Amino acid sequence: VENKTELKNRLINFYIFHKKKIIVLVIILLIILISLALLKYKIEKNNKFIAEKFVQAGIYLTSNKTNDAKIIFEEIILSKNRFYSILALNTVIEKKLITDKNKILEYFEILEKINLNEENKDLVLLKKALYLISNADEINGKALLKNIIDKNSNLKPIAQELINK
Repeated sequence: VENKTELKNRLINFYIFHKKKIIVLVIILLIILISLALLKYKIEKNNKFIAEKFVQAGIYLTSNKTNDAKIIFEEIILSKNRFYSILALNTVIEKKLITDKNKILEYFEILEKINLNEENKDLVLLKKALYLISNADEINGKALLKNIIDKNSNLKPIAQELINK
């Protein structure tokens, strides 16, 4: 019984002595938790917005409004979304919405600067290499493929096959 009362008294004394510090710590923790929740909400809202834009661009593309689709795909690429930016650039290249080689390479540079995992970075490099090779820049394309091989990437067999062709 004495140990329980002694512990209780020690806790009360600790609280009284450090009351301001405890209150500040609780407030800081609450601010951090609220900030993280708001940040997560903002990221999810932005992802939904980009996804809707991607779908809208696809609809424009199927209804032969290629100029509107191109504008939206460019917005998506410039948004630097980890998922949809890559898809948007793929669509732009596949549907030949932009024929300016420098503009496409600029978009590849934007994608390379996005914080992607290694596998996706290698995939972007592979696509860039394929784009360069298909646009008469085999030297730079093969150099990128060699980099993929040297990194011992999961895409190494594909890169080796492409270099051997």
